[in-house]
Amino acid sequence: MPIKNRFAELQGEITKWRRDLHENPEILFETHRTSALVAEKLRAFGCDEVVTGIGRTGVVGVIRGRTDSAGKVIGLRADMDALPILEATGLEYASKTPGAMHACGHDGHTAMLLGAAQYLAETRNFDGTAVVIFQPAEEGGGGGREMCADGMMERFGIQEVYGMHNWPGMPLGSFGIRPGAFFAATDQFEVKVKGRGGHAAKPMQTIDPIVVASQIVSALQSIVSRNADPVERIVVSVTSFESSSTAFNVIPGHVTLRGTIRTMSDAGRKLGEERMKAITTSTAQAFGASAEISWMPGYPAMVNSEEQTEFAAEVARGVAGDCAAAEITMGGEDFAYMLEERPGAYILVGNGDSADVHNAEYNFNDEVIPAGCSWWAGIVEQRMPVA
Repeated sequence: MPIKNRFAELQGEITKWRRDLHENPEILFETHRTSALVAEKLRAFGCDEVVTGIGRTGVVGVIRGRTDSAGKVIGLRADMDALPILEATGLEYASKTPGAMHACGHDGHTAMLLGAAQYLAETRNFDGTAVVIFQPAEEGGGGGREMCADGMMERFGIQEVYGMHNWPGMPLGSFGIRPGAFFAATDQFEVKVKGRGGHAAKPMQTIDPIVVASQIVSALQSIVSRNADPVERIVVSVTSFESSSTAFNVIPGHVTLRGTIRTMSDAGRKLGEERMKAITTSTAQAFGASAEISWMPGYPAMVNSEEQTEFAAEVARGVAGDCAAAEITMGGEDFAYMLEERPGAYILVGNGDSADVHNAEYNFNDEVIPAGCSWWAGIVEQRMPVA
């Protein structure tokens, strides 16, 4: 199944949708305009059912095939939200909302799934039910978790679920996927190291939290080098070191550290939390200081199902001629929540030689649209073929 001619015909229109979304980005659950636009188009396409307000501002469209005798129901998910970034692309359709930008391509994901929904509603060349899922708040808000908590899987009888993300640096329109753990769990921590402040000329009268916190930062790296199995992927990053003093001659009373631990398994996740807390507490105590630790669980690791991954790769090979074995990424993805609920797979589609995601100069490549739409349509038509 190569790229479908219908998507070549629709590319100009889908591009207009995408650029309109790019020009009007919305963050987290505040996707009110985007959600309304998506629902309006799904109704215009003739979807059998369009439901709004799932997971706060999520939208679901139901498209029934020629028959539903097989009773199979496939979910296709795209994310809708933007990032709190000031755009620097200079595009004629650049963001009109200061401090908000589609810097991860969710505008492209939404537009491609809308294009696939239009095609599927027109052709109905499958037996079963396609459920198109438009999710808010992927960028840190856990919108996937919220939609699942609203009972989406049960309400629409979804049996399998598939997701897609554009990937800068991969050849334009190519695909990549891997079975098993694919994206990392993304936990965060905050540590307040409490010492005793004083004059910088009299350090012996203080318990210097700068020194203590510095030792903690260094010691935390031993989680990767000496605690984790060498074949276990884990990243420990302290990303913020904040003192209560701004003076040159004052030793502060406390220091706040913030960071993230990325892991690919439940065992690694547990190890990271336990060792971070133990190292932080004991290091502070060794210097006569104390540490208050806040652990903030993030997204779980995203794990592709074996059977569905091979099927998704087969569809991709039909579209692009090949499907690469993708590398594990330590980034997070809240499609993980949907894959905890149902078997499924998440695939990458190449965005070509573009700026990386989460970059103020990033832009989704509209030439990806026919390949992405064809993959969505292929998932439905080949997983639920007409008898």
